[in-house]
Formats: sequence, C-alpha cells, structure tokens
Amino acid sequence: MKHIKTKPACLIMVGMFVTASYAVDVQPRAGEPLRTLTASELSRFEIGKISFNTDLTVEGGLGPIFNQTSCGSCHNNPVGGAGSQTVTRFGFIGKKGGFDPLADLGGSLRQAEAISDDCAEFVPPEANVVSLRVTNSALAFGLVEAISDADLLANRDAQPEAQRGSAHMVSNFEHPTGELHVGRFGWKAQVASVLTFSSDAAQNEMGLSNRFLPFDNAPNGDEELLANCDTVADPEDGPDAEGFDFIDRVTDFQRFLAPPPQTPKSGMHGETVFNSIGCNICHSSQFTTGSNPETEEPLRNITIRPYGDFLLHDMGIAGDGIVQGDANGQQLKTPPLWGVAYRDPLWHDARFSAGTFDSRIRDAIAEHGVFGSQGAPSVDAFASLSGDDQNSLIAFLHSLGQVEFDSDSDGDVERNDFHGYSDTIGFRNCFGSAVTPNDPCAIHDVDQDGDVDLDDFDVFLLAYDDELADCNENGTNDLLDILLGEADDDNNGILDECQTCLGDLNGDNTLDVSEILAMIDAWGPCENCAADIDNDGVVNVNDLLYIVGNWGPCP
Repeated sequence: MKHIKTKPACLIMVGMFVTASYAVDVQPRAGEPLRTLTASELSRFEIGKISFNTDLTVEGGLGPIFNQTSCGSCHNNPVGGAGSQTVTRFGFIGKKGGFDPLADLGGSLRQAEAISDDCAEFVPPEANVVSLRVTNSALAFGLVEAISDADLLANRDAQPEAQRGSAHMVSNFEHPTGELHVGRFGWKAQVASVLTFSSDAAQNEMGLSNRFLPFDNAPNGDEELLANCDTVADPEDGPDAEGFDFIDRVTDFQRFLAPPPQTPKSGMHGETVFNSIGCNICHSSQFTTGSNPETEEPLRNITIRPYGDFLLHDMGIAGDGIVQGDANGQQLKTPPLWGVAYRDPLWHDARFSAGTFDSRIRDAIAEHGVFGSQGAPSVDAFASLSGDDQNSLIAFLHSLGQVEFDSDSDGDVERNDFHGYSDTIGFRNCFGSAVTPNDPCAIHDVDQDGDVDLDDFDVFLLAYDDELADCNENGTNDLLDILLGEADDDNNGILDECQTCLGDLNGDNTLDVSEILAMIDAWGPCENCAADIDNDGVVNVNDLLYIVGNWGPCP
C-alpha cells in the first residue's frame, strides 16, 4: 500500500532540485489500516480482511436465514465502510401503545435470504411497523470502542437539556458478569464492543452461530422449520489453524481500521458555521481514546474527529418506530459524520439517495426539523443562514472523507488530480498559490502552511496512484519537470517533447481508422484514457474531430 509512507524531515533530492521536506503523513484512506500497527497487528488486520470478504457457504454455517453471505457484501463503500444494503425491521404497536417485537414470529429482524425457499422469512401480517435500516460504517471501530464511557457520559452531561442525548447502557458478550457500557455501534447504539458486534452480525446477518450466540435463528420463529432447514451443527463458527474463530478475525479487521481522511484537516469557515448553529451539540467533533491497559497500544490516547456523540437522540416522526433494548421508537444514534463525503444513501432508512452530495445533505438537514426532533433548532438556524454560509457548511461536510490531493473526488490520486480538467483544480493549477482552508486549492496544501509548494508536492508523490514517468530520461519525473516549467501545453501531465504525435493511439505514427475504432471502444466518461485527446475526462466528438482534422501520417 503505497500511501502508507511518511516522508522524513530532511533534505530530499528530487531530480536536480533540492527541497526541504517536512514530516507530513499522508492520511490513510477509508478502508486502510491504522498507520501505527506493529507487523503482527498488521498481519492480523490483513487476515481479518480476508475473512471479512469471504463468502460463507451453507456447509460453512451460512443460514438457514441470512441477509448477505459476507461482511464485505454490506460494508462495501469501501470495504469496512458504509453501504447501500438495507435490512428490514418490524414489530407491532397496540392501541394503548407499547411495542411488541413479535419475537415468536421471527422479529424484529426479517432476514431477506434463505438457503431454500422452504426456509424463507416474510414480514408477518401482525406487524404494523416496518422500517429499513441501511448499513453503518465500521471504519475506526477500534478507536470508537476505546473512547471511555466516562468521556461519552461527560459529553452527554455537557449538552443543553433540550438537545441532550441518552446513553444506551448495554453489556458485552465477552464480559458475562454483565457490567454495563455506553453503546456506540448500531442505529440504536445497542452494542458497545467490536467483538459483540461481530458475534451479533455473524448470527443475525449471515446465520453463523458462534460461541456467544450458539444457535441459529428460526425462520419466522418456527423451531420445527429450523430443525428441517439447519444442516450444520451449532455453533458453526470455530477455531482456525491458529486458534481464532471467524468472529475474532473480522473483529481484528474492524478494530484496526483507520478513520476516514479529512481534507483540509482544520480551519474551514464551514466548521465555524456548523458549530454556530448547534450541529456540534450532537455531532461532537472530537474525542481522545482512553488509556485502558486492556486496549491495544495503537488505540490508546489517540485524538479522533468523528463528528458524532454515539448517543441516542429523539428524532420525532423521523425515527424508525422500532424499540430495541432501552432505545425507543423515536430514538436513533447520532451517526458519525466522518466519511460522509462518499456516503450514499443517507439517513437510517436510506431515504436520501442519488442526486448530488449537496442535495442529499440538504435533505438530511431538513429531516432533522420534523415534529418531535431534537435537531429542529439547528434546522431553523440553517434556514436563516446566508446562501454563502450554507454552502460553506456543506463544503465543510464534504471535507469529511475527502482524500488529500483527490481534486476530482473519485477516491484516488492520479494524473487528473495533477493537471486538472473541466472544473477540477489540479495540483499544477494551484502550485505557487497562497491558499486558505476555504479555497479549492486547500486540498493540495497538505501541510496547511498557506501555500501549495514543493513540500506539498513531495507528499503528493507519496499519495500518487499512477506510475511516475521520466519520458525524456533526464533523471527527474515528468510531473516535477512540468511544475518547474517544461512544456505541457495540452495540460495532460505528459511532456510535450514526448508526444511526437498526439492522438496516435496504436503507435504507428498515423492517424487513421484504427484511432477511430479505439475511440468508439472507449466512448463516454474515461479518465486517464489515451483516447481522451483533449483530456476533459470524456471521449466524445471533440476527440473524434481532432483525429479527423489531423488525418494521415504524423508530421
């Protein structure tokens, strides 16, 4: 993984140009491990990632009822992150109130799949409350688990009474004495530890019975049907060659996942606006993990910026209607906002999807203002903001999950992010500029010293995903040559002196029908394509016209 390097504070020779380089880390991308893991811990992470993405088989314990065949099937944006997969919850509310999860009919979770049609579940007709839940992110689970209960409760107690959250106190499977902890995982904050989460999800989402839950769920509560459908002895999870169960392996992966990046890391006006209208009351910006000696070293005393308080809040009629543990039907856990830049859909039931990031965020903000919601004052305050301040707040939210240097927001750093195209601001466009955290060029000022310079370029090279080239073989990579003034008139990141025939896609020194056929094959959006002659991110008629206009042997 090329991006998990740190440039030492020293003088670095880049070609023939000497530049002072500072110790600035490239932030881990979503789905990558913490940078501080030991070799042994990193190995556990990688083995756990394999388990996380492995499809269970019926013979291996899948089912008989389940939602997906692997953890990664749901947590897929990126692996370990949130997803668009939803599950169904149901129950019954009587005329006099009170919630019945209809446990004897398989509630409150309906599993969508089964190993045979005979075992398939359905929402029973008795249910008069049905709600979807979209997949939460598991990123940085270990760091969230390492926040002390005392800190979460102190944060709660400091909140204004009208917006104060409730701590969902729950026990962990691994501590049978029943000591209660502040729940922090799941839409109802119903789980407090990563291992408990893994055990619960293994059984309820994949049908894998395990040492904490050594039984399979009966389809719609029918034990006779379970006896006919369940073909593998319980518990189905067991130790591998090294003595680790499946739930231990996936716990390692989730526990060692890094937080999503935030770019820029601080200073945006939008965060000031965010705080001024009270969004930070529930979406608390910062915690420092505890120093419990039972917590693994890389997770201790780490400052994190999740933008969430891990508490239950009353969302009024925007709740899901499902009672779970001590969480009532109107309460939902505040979802951490880190990584929101790439989350689609939004809201607990995925009601805000597609469209643009701006439209999804505005819809989600507005939904905080429904009847009975504790978020209503912030919605009113947002509505009273100027258009510029609203846009600044949304730009700040987009920074939560933004990869450094990824100016086209496609999740990687490549040639387009160097040279820019269309309305994208590339590194080359920003080089030499003075910037503030509110400027588009701030994505390239990773040391946040107020300009985009060669110190930032050193880090850009660490983050760069394309292959670096030295087409003129002068000992300096081509991107640095271009930064220092070598010609790249078509702004495609390739030195003009190396492009003897622009558009010659097969290297025969002629523009002819073979180029047209290659363009047809690549037609449409196509970043970093050789067929994208004008380098605007799409192969279209403009590129075709260039070939036609320069038809024949190259000069």
